[in-house]
Formats: sequence, structure tokens, C-alpha cells
Amino acid sequence: QVRLVESGGRLVQSGGSLRLSCVSSGITLSIYAMAWYRHAPGMERELVAIITNGGSTNYADSVTGRFTISRDNVKNTVYLQMNSLKPEDTARYYCNAATRSGAPVFRGSWGQGTQVTVSS
Repeated sequence: QVRLVESGGRLVQSGGSLRLSCVSSGITLSIYAMAWYRHAPGMERELVAIITNGGSTNYADSVTGRFTISRDNVKNTVYLQMNSLKPEDTARYYCNAATRSGAPVFRGSWGQGTQVTVSS
């Protein structure tokens, strides 16, 4: 039984910073990576950042240079540090395991997500 719990989102002003957390449990298989996704109303879900089991990272072009994904294996937690936030970053943010192509692995175990709202 996989559980993913996101937290840390809130309302912030443009240019501000937030750090999101994702605590996972029940993952027994070997995964390629963990990732952050976001979904805004009227938009498709998009991959924001990914960190592989080897520690390499990749980011969406829209957040490169502003966001940093990291992990704490002892705490089973993945983080997303978000700096220089823009109104375009407004979305609900979710975490999940990810394949090499960036697709979510546990499609039946999405968490509640955490809302990030950036005011202009």
C-alpha cells in the first residue's frame, strides 16, 4: 500500500520562496526516480522536477535555475525548494515515483497534493 503525502504549499507573493515536502511509505519495489508534478486548473499535469536513485536531477525548462529537488532517504522524504516564484507557478503540486520517461508509477496512489498560489 503506497502512500504519498505532500505538504508545504501556501499563498506567497511573486519572488518568494517555498519548500515542499513529500513523505512516502509502502514502496517496496525498486524505482528509477522520484518526481514532483503540478496541475493547474485548465492545464495538463506537467513534470516539474525529477531525482533518480543515483542522485541525478532534471527540471522542466520553466523552473530550471529556480527550483531544486532533493531527498532524504532516511526519512523517506523528497523536497522541492522553490525560489523566485512566479504567478505561473500557481498549481497543486504532487509527488510520485517516475519512470525514465517521466511518467508517474503509482497512478492509483496519488496524494492530496499541496496548493501553491503565487500572487502578482
